[in-house]
Amino acid sequence: MAKPETIYVCQSCGAIHPKWLGKCEACGSWNSLAEESARAAPGAMAAPVGKKGKGVAFVELAGVGADTPRLPTSIGELDRVCGGGLVPASAVLVGGDPGVGKSTLLLQAAAGAARAGANVAYVTGEEAEAQIQDRARRLQVADAPVKLAAETDLRKILDGLKTLKPDIVVVDSIQTLWIDSVESAPGSVTQVRACAHELVRFAKKSGACVLLVGHVTKDGQIAGPRVVEHLVDAVIYFEGERGMPFRILRAVKNRFGPTDEIGVFEMCEMGLRETPNPSALFLGAAGARASGAAVFAGVEGSRPVLVEIQALAAPAAYGTARRAVVGWDSARLAMILAVLETRCGLSFAGRDVYLSVAGGLRITEPAADLAVAAALISALADEPLPKDCIAFGEVALSGDVRPAGRTDMRLKEAAKLGFKSAFAPPRDRAAGEPGGLRIREIARIGDLAAALIPNAEGRKR
Repeated sequence: MAKPETIYVCQSCGAIHPKWLGKCEACGSWNSLAEESARAAPGAMAAPVGKKGKGVAFVELAGVGADTPRLPTSIGELDRVCGGGLVPASAVLVGGDPGVGKSTLLLQAAAGAARAGANVAYVTGEEAEAQIQDRARRLQVADAPVKLAAETDLRKILDGLKTLKPDIVVVDSIQTLWIDSVESAPGSVTQVRACAHELVRFAKKSGACVLLVGHVTKDGQIAGPRVVEHLVDAVIYFEGERGMPFRILRAVKNRFGPTDEIGVFEMCEMGLRETPNPSALFLGAAGARASGAAVFAGVEGSRPVLVEIQALAAPAAYGTARRAVVGWDSARLAMILAVLETRCGLSFAGRDVYLSVAGGLRITEPAADLAVAAALISALADEPLPKDCIAFGEVALSGDVRPAGRTDMRLKEAAKLGFKSAFAPPRDRAAGEPGGLRIREIARIGDLAAALIPNAEGRKR
């Protein structure tokens, strides 16, 4: 039986189907199959195995390797997320929503690295050279010795890079490139996979650091096959709420550094500006806070971050109460509500509950449970929390409050910013109270409700 000349590839997961289907059987996506040539399928052009070569040379596990060199970009927040700077012979995938500032960040990073003495190439497939030059003038980096090119043909790009021999290459974006050996449209799964493989191979052979910009889907994931994320050495997301000036740079994969570091930027008229003290941004102006606002002392990577958590418990307009969350896990909110109702006698039935993390930051720490509980209790009672108080701690289903890691770091940051008291899990009293911070230990969630609402048992709603 003759092999089919065409196949159908899912644009979401890369699964291959012999015929068109309305729904991908692998990932369940609807209308995601695109027709491509069978010769472009993975493994279709695999070369036969040749004669034997030299065996693999093995080394001892106890051996000591050389320290990984770094290429600084003159942007401290970016270097922090990457683990101390860009690594030669590595590939970094940068994703983010349209208009969040990916191109601005990488252009500023390219200019900073070029001014530091690195040979930098910037390849754009989405914009013309004049557009990049205009942006460089607006960002006041036009004098940086960055080599600029506008091209989408990967063969021409690689030929030019081999001649230029750069230390850092920025490709904006991977979805716009195409290679003539693949018979499919630019941006398709097969093209993205093939182009990413060639660029990673170039990075490993030439010793250059390749920064790839990737588009994201409506779900916030980088578009294209997940194999691209496995090919590269680091995957970084640039996050930010539309209309907010704050931007968060977060690494979700990093072979040369931590994956829990964040970089904080502020978008201004002259581009992205670093924020060495993000707590001052996320807390906003000082003064009395409204009911439902609590300050959470969190830790992101190696830095403490204080952020305001806002809650609202409003009467439900319809029969079914609504739960809406921004910047936190909705399932964890449901758990905290259930614990408050069961262990504290508080009732959120018939009330719409809204929870938001101020500043566009997304919190994943379980230690935010106590701050969320404090904000919900304050919103339900319509009583504001003390303005100079913070809260942190993990809440169990039994109502117990479990200790959080790096407690001293959280308390020192709060004391430095002028906070006077804290709701925290029980801790070692021998450690002292940093900066004179008054600590109220909360062993059970009922202790928090009693502290905020003295007659909590009789305030069922």
